[in-house]
Amino acid sequence: MDLLLLLFPAHGSSESKGGGLAWALLFVLFVAFIVRSTSHHHQKKKQQQKQKAPEAKGGLPLIGHLHLLGGGVPVFRTLSSMAEAHGPIFSLRLGFHNTLIVSGRELARECLSTFDKIFATRPNIAAGRYMGYNNAIFALAPYGEYWREIRKIATLELLSSHRLQKLKHVRDSEILCLVKDLFSTYERHNKNITHHDHMVEVPMSQLLEHLTFNINVRIIAGKRFSGDEKTLTDEEGEAFRLKRAVKEATYLSGVFVEADALPLKWHKWVDLQGHVRAMKKTAKDVDSVLSLWLHQHLHKTTTAHSDGDHSDFMDVLISMFSDQDALICGHQRDVVIKATALNLILTGTGSTAITVTWALSLLLNHPNVLKKAQDELDTNIGTHKWVQESDIKNLQYLQAIIKETLRLYPPAPLTGIREAMEDCFVGGYFVPKGTRLLINIWKLQRDPQAWKNPNEFLPERFMEDDHKDLDFKGQNFEYIPFSSGRRSCPGTTFGLQVVSLTLARLLQGFDLSAPAPAAKAGGVAVEMSEGLGVALPKLHPLQVMIKPRLSFELYQQL
Repeated sequence: MDLLLLLFPAHGSSESKGGGLAWALLFVLFVAFIVRSTSHHHQKKKQQQKQKAPEAKGGLPLIGHLHLLGGGVPVFRTLSSMAEAHGPIFSLRLGFHNTLIVSGRELARECLSTFDKIFATRPNIAAGRYMGYNNAIFALAPYGEYWREIRKIATLELLSSHRLQKLKHVRDSEILCLVKDLFSTYERHNKNITHHDHMVEVPMSQLLEHLTFNINVRIIAGKRFSGDEKTLTDEEGEAFRLKRAVKEATYLSGVFVEADALPLKWHKWVDLQGHVRAMKKTAKDVDSVLSLWLHQHLHKTTTAHSDGDHSDFMDVLISMFSDQDALICGHQRDVVIKATALNLILTGTGSTAITVTWALSLLLNHPNVLKKAQDELDTNIGTHKWVQESDIKNLQYLQAIIKETLRLYPPAPLTGIREAMEDCFVGGYFVPKGTRLLINIWKLQRDPQAWKNPNEFLPERFMEDDHKDLDFKGQNFEYIPFSSGRRSCPGTTFGLQVVSLTLARLLQGFDLSAPAPAAKAGGVAVEMSEGLGVALPKLHPLQVMIKPRLSFELYQQL
């Protein structure tokens, strides 16, 4: 999913480093401003004759609005507050870069449909240069031949319905493994209790992250790890190192990097906060593991592929780029394979776990909806067997719960940042070539003109005529949780398969409630504050009380 491209501070921007750092950055920006102003004076004078989107209040010389996007508040909320004051389209100055902020459905339609090709490219940012294999990672790649080729491979070869069906056993076995581990935890804590009525607390956010990481690295590289750091094998240690590095890469993709506010030619000289150094180190850690895994795949015996049934995504990519010395649009074969694998791990792990976490949090705060979902499972599946992926299509209320979760808490509350390749007009306003674009999906999906009681959790709305036919294809612009157009998430189907089956089995297999102390806070069972970063994590990890609700024999057979 487009989760890696935001340029804002995850922990409060540069002022948190002290006044000296702020003055140093201001000086660098001032020098660059003088140089840039001189060379572009004539062009700006011509553009002033055309009306641009209104600029938000509070901008300062040189740094623009950067100082407003920190302070520990998620950026999408800050931009939503600005939209209340300035409307569904306005502009910000982020250093030297003008950025258009859109949060209206018709305006989003213009950007992602009418002018989709114009806004199809990405700006050249530090995350792509240093952690994305010099923009070989296709989520960060500029629009062009390379991006089209790798996107086509990802869509038609790696994430096609046929391929995902062949890898169904991975999803199924890992989710059953989660259920088994939860039951084992319950039994271990209740071994001295005769009636097994005592609920047990489990770190659900952590367990879901482990689940989705294992699913992804198994289908991408055929690897997994147990999760117990004390007993890791050498191979599991590799996976654990990658997991830790990927988590750091996700964090660094969401922080403001000073160089990204400057003209590109200045980027090598500015790293006041040390983020570029951290990106380089993280990239080295990621590459060491992916290089090892690729080497292992390249040295498999030829008989392993004799039937043409490749076992994982790395095998598929190797078969498509068999010439080791070939360049793919300027990128080496091995770099392309590693970058594509990293893209799928980054976008598929965190967002999937986060979606299930939000869904469970909402259900714990709405026990009537939770009971209704379990009743649907009991009626359609029964209590004598586990729900299967093929059953999901018959669980209409469960699907409505997932849709409503993604409306309130989209995996990426802001689209990945885009850049206009040509001049155009959006909402009647002139948008010069080079303007950057962010669409506030979180704000758009809570528009009171499109949704009744937009801030309330009401899954039933997706079973009513007005919204019953809304899907995830990005054609209904009041609902685009996975974005839309050329840069929409190619892994939507896969992500939804994991979310649906995981949630279904957790609801079928366990009675769930929030820990007692949390239930006293603010009148809700689970506190729902959002955390910082490029995705939409919960501020506080989810802890859940569980108790098996099916026959113990079903769990013991897993």
